[in-house]
Amino acid sequence: MKIDGTHYRSIWFDASDHSVKIIDQTRLPHFFDVLSLTCLDDVCHAIRTMQVRGAPLIGAAAAFGLYLSVKEGNLPPEEAGKLLLATRPTAVNLQWAIARMLDRISEESNSEAKNRTALATAQAICEEDVSNCTSIGLHGVGLVKEIAKAKAGPVNILTHCNAGWLATVDRGTAMAPVYQAWEEGIEVHVWVDETRPRNQGASITAWELGKQAIPHTVISDNTGGHLMQSGQVDLCLVGSDRTTYRGNVCNKIGTYLKALAACDNDVPFYVAVSVSSIDWDSDEIPIEERHSGEITSIQGLNSQGILDTVRLTPEGSAALNYAFDITPSRLVSGLITEKGIFSADEPGLARLRGLLNTD
Repeated sequence: MKIDGTHYRSIWFDASDHSVKIIDQTRLPHFFDVLSLTCLDDVCHAIRTMQVRGAPLIGAAAAFGLYLSVKEGNLPPEEAGKLLLATRPTAVNLQWAIARMLDRISEESNSEAKNRTALATAQAICEEDVSNCTSIGLHGVGLVKEIAKAKAGPVNILTHCNAGWLATVDRGTAMAPVYQAWEEGIEVHVWVDETRPRNQGASITAWELGKQAIPHTVISDNTGGHLMQSGQVDLCLVGSDRTTYRGNVCNKIGTYLKALAACDNDVPFYVAVSVSSIDWDSDEIPIEERHSGEITSIQGLNSQGILDTVRLTPEGSAALNYAFDITPSRLVSGLITEKGIFSADEPGLARLRGLLNTD
């Protein structure tokens, strides 16, 4: 996407110093900082602390992490893979990317070939993600067009968390149809959930949309139900960190409540998901529990222009911080993938898998 006229991806390889560049998402929207990752530990830290986040981007970062580890030559690739897997448990892209990298590296017999193959595979994963997200946008924009034909004024789309450019390598999943619609001249407006506790909606999605000049309004997480009741939401679009072969969707905490409200108010609720985020083997989803400090404190820009953290809760109050919840397939209107739109159930996912097997 373009930021102030310059095109950026969320992650890229810099051949000039053999480093991996990322945008530090913990500093947005107040500061736009590009970081250089030069070793496996740098990548693990970036994933764990959410300097990079979003299932597809986590997968791409892990792939580059394995490349950097191979280049260092200090650890067997399998051990490096285990360290990367331990950083975040929920996003299935992490294990998918690591398995793909290890499979390709294992085919090479010497260190030079392993290094070359690791870099090429990581870059291929990035290129495929961009292509997949572009296709998700082209398939999903039809939903926006149909609504636009039937009403006057903008199509009001509600999203939760960040499933845009910064959650992927470029373009995004849930935001890809929005960007595509805007580029095709369709009038849209996005309701942006703040997405407590880390506020990825308020800090990242709103920043992305602003940089693309797309009309949007930031709302508190509990406002969506009221907006749906009052007819101010035409479509819900969210992403997914892991979708099971049965169509159950794991996404940022609070997504399930939006799906319930959408169901109660007959608002279409679609999930945009790359095939790499689908778990074909299990319906069990580990739910990450993060540090309680993300609940008890909040980060923002203070009056001196310094990024600061302040306490929200009384000293001694316990806090529970689940990062994700699961939306059952019965609440999902459909899955928007790079291969098309499919029903969120076993027959729909089986049809998608059949297409993959014929490619």
